[in-house]
Amino acid sequence: MFGINVNTRMAEIQGRVIPAPKIQYGGRTKAQASPQLGVWDMRGKQFFSGIEIKVWAIACFAPQRIVREDSLRLFTMQLQKISNDAGMPILGQPCFCKYATGQDQVEPMFRYLKNTHAGLQLIVVVLPGKTPVYAEVKRVGDIMFGLATQCVQSKNVNKTSPQTLSNLCLKINVKLGGINSIIVPSVRPAVFREPVIFLGADVTHPPAGDKTKPSIAAVVASMDAHPSRYSATVRVQSHRQEIIQDLYPMVRDLLLQFYRSTRFKPTRIIYYRDGVSEGQFLNVLNHELRAIREACVKLELGYQPGITFIVVQKRHHTRLFCADKKDQMGKSGNIPAGTTVDQVITHPTEFDFYLCSHAGIQGTSRPSHYHVLWDDNRFTADDVQNLTYQLCHTYVRCTRSVSIPAPAYYAHLVAFRARYHLVEKEIDSGEGSQKSGNSDERTPTAMMRAVTVHPETLRVMYFA
Repeated sequence: MFGINVNTRMAEIQGRVIPAPKIQYGGRTKAQASPQLGVWDMRGKQFFSGIEIKVWAIACFAPQRIVREDSLRLFTMQLQKISNDAGMPILGQPCFCKYATGQDQVEPMFRYLKNTHAGLQLIVVVLPGKTPVYAEVKRVGDIMFGLATQCVQSKNVNKTSPQTLSNLCLKINVKLGGINSIIVPSVRPAVFREPVIFLGADVTHPPAGDKTKPSIAAVVASMDAHPSRYSATVRVQSHRQEIIQDLYPMVRDLLLQFYRSTRFKPTRIIYYRDGVSEGQFLNVLNHELRAIREACVKLELGYQPGITFIVVQKRHHTRLFCADKKDQMGKSGNIPAGTTVDQVITHPTEFDFYLCSHAGIQGTSRPSHYHVLWDDNRFTADDVQNLTYQLCHTYVRCTRSVSIPAPAYYAHLVAFRARYHLVEKEIDSGEGSQKSGNSDERTPTAMMRAVTVHPETLRVMYFA
């Protein structure tokens, strides 16, 4: 009727697999890892820059009947062994190891620890499954006292595995200012020859049906040449507003931090923006590109670094499959990590591509869809695809290539963490638990104060 024929066969298209970068570790051996199918192994390797932990504490919020003292002791010994092997030595016993109950004990306990143990670097918090204590630990640690916290589920304390302990070490090291690994400098793209800053931005919205809670905007920026260390800024904004309203001051702060950290002004800004639908492209581009430019010019008259503005999309219905069964990977028969497609199914005139940068663990892999909305730097398609794929290997939480570039992923984590900082405390009264908090705590100023991270915490990747 409409002159449309639906073909029952899938479209056949040409793709290519981008080679994975080599990963550089530290220690005496300065070992390198070569990712295979999006995964590599850290065994026998040490962090590029490991932190020595001298003063640390354990707070167990799981009851003693669930986590016994001998389990805590064994967990401590095994964590110390794995961390030592990874080049992040945890020296001696924790300065404090106590049981606690309920979120009301978090603040007084952390205050006591900060005041009593000078130079306290880390608090390991054991939690009994899903509990409001987690949000309170992060609020008190990140916002009030600037203390690094690492939460562990009680089941992982009672039954430790080298993999779980290794994953904990990956997170702890960066929370204390260390660097887990970097991309081998000799294989990095040409863009790294001059100072370049990578920005990741995301906005998270309250759940459907909620008509009052604010949206949270987060922007992160790389702080070194690797890039491995990132700094974060976060703002509370109007309910369900997708454009980042305060992007100008956020980018300005991050550019200043980059300069203090590297003593260089970036000549290029690569901006990965997550969570924008195609209908919003023009609006978001117009507002946010102008805000980034304004941040540069206000810092120094005539300062105009080249900006590349890339939107990252995960929510789409495109799936890619191998035409030849022998190319399939894993049990699910997925396409290999690094597969990129930039023809036939992409826009006929605009600059976009699909990149499946991760190895699918379960079900069918969903490639990420990238739209280059603006490019002062005149990158070729190969340049952007290769750079994006390399950034997917710099995510600190795991030794795998992830589905979106690290800066975009971190922005998502920062916004998600700020949502926890906004959680109102529940108080247990005789009539059941109820929310503490009055209308004063919901004013924009109060909410902004609630998500403003302590200066000590801001110096490190607290969101890892």
